[in-house]
Amino acid sequence: MVGELSYFLGLQVKQTDCGLFVSQSKYVKDLVKRFGLDSKKHTRTPMSTNVKLGHGPIGKSVDQTVYRSMIGSLLYLTASRPDIAFSVGVYARFQANPKESHLGTVRRIIRYVNGTVAHGILYSKESNLELAGYSDTDWAENVDDRKSTSGGCFYVGSNLVSWMSKKQNSVSLSTVKAEYIVAGSCYIQLLWMK
Repeated sequence: MVGELSYFLGLQVKQTDCGLFVSQSKYVKDLVKRFGLDSKKHTRTPMSTNVKLGHGPIGKSVDQTVYRSMIGSLLYLTASRPDIAFSVGVYARFQANPKESHLGTVRRIIRYVNGTVAHGILYSKESNLELAGYSDTDWAENVDDRKSTSGGCFYVGSNLVSWMSKKQNSVSLSTVKAEYIVAGSCYIQLLWMK
């Protein structure tokens, strides 16, 4: 009655002959402007691969309200941007006592999404109903407690339908155990999806 779906809860939906394209480009532009990073240089990746941040007392503390606002905004953005799910999840852990280094890396994520405003997810019409899941984990990468971070994504045919990135609850003594834990988590999520 109201016509073709084009905008819903901050998600922009574009219907094409190929399928549905879901993005949050308007939300990204507002987010970047809100935190004053619209004139900053874009980055090519959401986070550096060689930086290991912890909860240690090193560095000057920053305003928790601003930091939490940035993290909350980015968490909402992960609804259509699985490419930032891991990095946002990592820096969401520092909300209790964020330091300048943490704030700098969250700003980097925002500069990254500013450079990739048009990114989103395409749900193709030309897809089968085969369910597939993929998972991976780092091993003991957390500086503070040596816990691993797991990640997974799930497809119906060629369409990405679910993704996750989560710190494991226990410390794994080997890469095999860390991989076993994430495989179990993904299996449970696949059962839920069926």
